[in-house]
Amino acid sequence: DYLSGKEIDKLLYFQSKGHRVISLLAWCELYLQRLPSDLITSKELFQGQFKKTYIPIQLRIKRIADVIISIVILFITSPLLLLSALIIWLDENGPVFYTQTRTGRFGKPIKIIKLRTMDLRSSSLKPSWSKEIDPRVTPIGRLLRKFRIDELPQLLSVITGEMSLIGPRPEVPEIEIKLEKEIPHYRLRHLVLPGLSGWAQVNYPYGASIDDSVNKLSYDLYYLRHFSIFLDFLIFIKTIRIVLDKSIVSK
Repeated sequence: DYLSGKEIDKLLYFQSKGHRVISLLAWCELYLQRLPSDLITSKELFQGQFKKTYIPIQLRIKRIADVIISIVILFITSPLLLLSALIIWLDENGPVFYTQTRTGRFGKPIKIIKLRTMDLRSSSLKPSWSKEIDPRVTPIGRLLRKFRIDELPQLLSVITGEMSLIGPRPEVPEIEIKLEKEIPHYRLRHLVLPGLSGWAQVNYPYGASIDDSVNKLSYDLYYLRHFSIFLDFLIFIKTIRIVLDKSIVSK
């Protein structure tokens, strides 16, 4: 937005008095750790601020950590996965796993695998946002979702390199078509690999609306511009803490 002459004079006055003057976008980035997409101008885009050249060694470390941690988690949780799969099969005598097309890096479609948490009838319905209280979810499915056990098979996509442990959550293409029309610069989130957990997931409560997607995107854009091994580690620890907190609360 353009400022009037009076507004510019006022800002220059405050600056001359030793006050720091920053843009609203910079304030959100500094104090809220997010970047609202509607505040991003063509200037930031053309300056390449969202096409950050990541340090190769950091990307290599991230990839190695993705593979090693994914294998270790799958190995440790394999008895839990087998037990969950057996209960799902006994519950409805149907498919244990659920595959769905999501949008990956650069908008490329990828297939993700999850433990099935919805009843069999829901598989034939149009893709839609999952709700925190969703009548389509089975009783065992609610338990699996609560502790994110249903997400564990996606570690296979991490191992193959289609996903990362940390990054923006991949969305369903049909929903993304709507989001791209409603939310400015939505496609920027496709510049990095999607993840099992992300900055948005550990900072924003469960949501299933365009307004929620706007807020979650602001966190994804912050991650995009501030990626580091330390930030990935912080998100990983926060994710574990959230899961453990849910476990304690449920008891």
